[in-house]
This record gives sequence, C-alpha cells and structure tokens, in this order.
Amino acid sequence: MAQFSRRQFLQDTLIATAAAATAGPALLSHAAEAETPAVGPNEKLGIAMVGVNGQGNNHIKEYLKRRDVEIVCVCDVDEKVGRNRVEEIAKRQKRKPRYVKDVREVCDDQSVDFVSIATPNFWHSLGAIWAIQAGKDVYVEKPVSHNVSEGRRIVEAARKHGRICQMGAQCRSMKGTIDAIDYVKSGKIGEVKLARGLCYKPRRPIGPPGVFDPPAEVDYDLYLGPCAIAPVTRSRFHYDWHWQSPYGNGDLGNQGIHQMDIARWGLGVDQLSDRVSSYGGRLGKGWTEDAGDTANSQVIVHEFGDKTIVFEVRNLASTRLMDASIGVIFHGSEGYVVLTSYTNGVAMDKDGNVVKKFHGGQYADHFANFIDAIRSRKHEDLAADILDGHLSSALCHTGNIAWELGQELPVAEVKTWADAYQGNDDAVDTCKRFAEHLEANSLDPAQTTVRLGAGLVFDPVTETFPGNDRANAMLTREYREPFVVPSAGEV
Repeated sequence: MAQFSRRQFLQDTLIATAAAATAGPALLSHAAEAETPAVGPNEKLGIAMVGVNGQGNNHIKEYLKRRDVEIVCVCDVDEKVGRNRVEEIAKRQKRKPRYVKDVREVCDDQSVDFVSIATPNFWHSLGAIWAIQAGKDVYVEKPVSHNVSEGRRIVEAARKHGRICQMGAQCRSMKGTIDAIDYVKSGKIGEVKLARGLCYKPRRPIGPPGVFDPPAEVDYDLYLGPCAIAPVTRSRFHYDWHWQSPYGNGDLGNQGIHQMDIARWGLGVDQLSDRVSSYGGRLGKGWTEDAGDTANSQVIVHEFGDKTIVFEVRNLASTRLMDASIGVIFHGSEGYVVLTSYTNGVAMDKDGNVVKKFHGGQYADHFANFIDAIRSRKHEDLAADILDGHLSSALCHTGNIAWELGQELPVAEVKTWADAYQGNDDAVDTCKRFAEHLEANSLDPAQTTVRLGAGLVFDPVTETFPGNDRANAMLTREYREPFVVPSAGEV
C-alpha cells in the first residue's frame, strides 16, 4: 500500500472536498494510507474539541492545565456555546482556537493531531470514525456508541488506521479503582463469580412532551446528524436527550456505563454476555407522563458462563447498598470489595470487617494516559482502549434491548420469574429489594406493572441475537445521509 505524507493527505482531502463539498466520510478516503507522524516528546499536540457544552468543557479545563498540548479548534453545533468557549480558551493559552460547527471541518484541519469528543451519544461513533479515517487520534466520551454495531465499527476503524482511541472512563486511570480491581483479581476475596453495579442516582422527571423550538444558536440539522429529522419534544434541549431513546441510552448509558465497565473489568470478562435479562420501567409520579421513554428503575442481568453481572438503576430516592449508591460490589467466596466512588473503596471479609481500603486518583490522570499513548503509538498503553469501551458500552445497549423487547407484567410475576431463575445471582433477593424500593417510593408492587425481558440469548462472537430478528434490528439504526456509520469492513 502506498504511503502518503501529511501534506499529500491534506492536498488530496482538499481536492476531494472541492469535488464533494457536502459529502461525509467519503472525502476522507485517503486517510487509511496516511503515515502516522512521529511525535517528539517536546512537540505540542494540536487538539480539536468536539462538543463543548457540558462534559466537553471539563475536557477543556484539563487540557489547558498541560504544556504539551494546545487547543487549535473548537467545534460545536451551538454557535453561542462554541464561540464562548473560544474566548475562554484564548484567555488561557497564547493561540486563539478557531471555531467551526461541522466536525468534517475538524477532520480536514492539518493542525489537529487528536480530537476530544463530548457530543450527545448519537454522535460519538460517527465523529470518532470520521476523525480516525482522517488520521486523527480520538478521545471519545462514554458510552462510545449509541448502539452495539457502532462501537464495533470504531474498534475496526482504530485498528485498521493505526489510531489511538480512548474511552472517557476516567476511573480506569484512578489509583483507588486500579488497586481495588487488582485486589479482586489477586484472589484475596476468594473466587468472584458475581459483580453488582449500582446507579442509585436520584433524578427528576423532565416535564410533559410538547413541540419546542431548538435554541436559535443551534444548527439543528447538524445537531441531529445520524438521527431522523424530528421535532424537539423535551423542554430542556441540551441535557434531557439522555432520557429519549433515539438520542440517549438512559442512566444505564449515562452514569451506569462507568460502573458497568468496572464490573466487567474486575470480573475479568473480555466479551459480551451469553444471555441477558432486564426488568423495570419508567415509574413514579410525574415520570409516566413526561417526555422521556428510558427506564428510571431497572435491573439488568448479564450471564457470562458461570459469571454474572447484575446492574441496578434507581432514579427514584433510594437507600445505599453496602454503603454504595453509585458504585460496584464484587462478591467473593471469602469476602467483598465495594467501590463507593472512582477513587475510594474497601475490602471486607465475610463478616463485614474492613481488611483494606483503597483511595487515590484524579480526573487528569486519564487524559495524561491518553496523551502518553499517543506518543508511544501503542494502544496497549491505554487505560481504556476503545475495545474495552465498546464491550462495556454494548453491555448497556443489550441490557436496554432486553428491557425494550420485554412484556408488561405485574411485579408479582417478575418475582415468580426470579424464583425460577437459574443464574448465579441471588435473583430472588435482588427482585425483593426492587419491590421494596418501589414501595418506599409510594408504588404498590401489587398495582405496578413493569417490563420484563427474560433470557435473551446472545452470541458474543458474532455479537448478534441468534434467530431474533427484532433484537438484531436494534443492534444498529437507520442512518440519515450523509451521516452514516460505515458497515463492517467499510471503515
């Protein structure tokens, strides 16, 4: 295969752009052949920030602390937000970054070495793939995908084009979490067959549905990108997309992806589950009538042979479990490890006596790890390589698929299912606590129906649901031209 210099790549890209100004990734067709430039230890790396309204602003703050990088471009479909960030950055570094609203302009920019993506979920994969095809390294926020297929395509693109791609799972670089996972894997709490992720994070309903105008400063066509053209039906535009399934993945894919990733990491499973079940609903006063459609009370059970991940989402008020609300519990034959945050955790014996504590880490560690890997050009150096990002994100997606395809049943019938469940978790206890949680929030289990999707069989090798057309259709989506995530083998 012929090798192209960075200058040749830019010239070819400009020619392609002139020929197809409105094209998507096709204008980046030579990126696969572009040489990976050597980056000296003292050379500043040019960053493009893509999506800067929320989490992206946290990215900016971390990069501005470093002397080895420079923000050269800010991209956001909200012009007001984007231009405000440009002015803020200009006060902190010598160079004023340029503002663009279209990520394709970022891909064409030769001064950009890597892209940091913090857009809504439905843009994560396409933005990452286009940047990778253009020869950029990528830091992409969690979940790395909006559906299972998208995540696998980023992995394929990163490997094919030799790019460094990290998921924004900051806990993967924090000492407290790393030490706790090492302790779990050391065998000091015995054999670990069950990991339990918790997202007990109280939230509020998002208000009744309606038809609302997007902010005047937002290019709504670019904002929607891969999604179908549709009116805005939520009153708060910039965050509440999380709770509408065409755009977000609920709290399972918002907060919960962190805990799902830690659970999978500690359990030592490096593929998707063999079987997945889920039950729950969007329950409670104000929730059943609001503009959201994702679950606010949910249990997901992933089976990996003789190992199990159980995940619990509670957006209604909840008590802690083993002193954790947003955390992970590893159940060993000789004790437990409980992570209560990204930086803190404890190991306990079977009687509940604390035998070791874990602590340490900071947000900046993950960005430092990413930049170190850019310089080494070894994806193995990443704390959260895109393959890990895909697998953990996909566990959230398949959990939601099981729930979305489930049957509406009274809670009592879910208990009957749990009684007969042959998995490795104490399914009866989990379901009992779920029912008690509903009661504590004035929901009578005898009068409350939830959705139960039980025992969907999954093939972790092909990453499909064998013989299940409805479930397989939900592994991807219909994309709107030209915002199309490439098919397998076409990245």
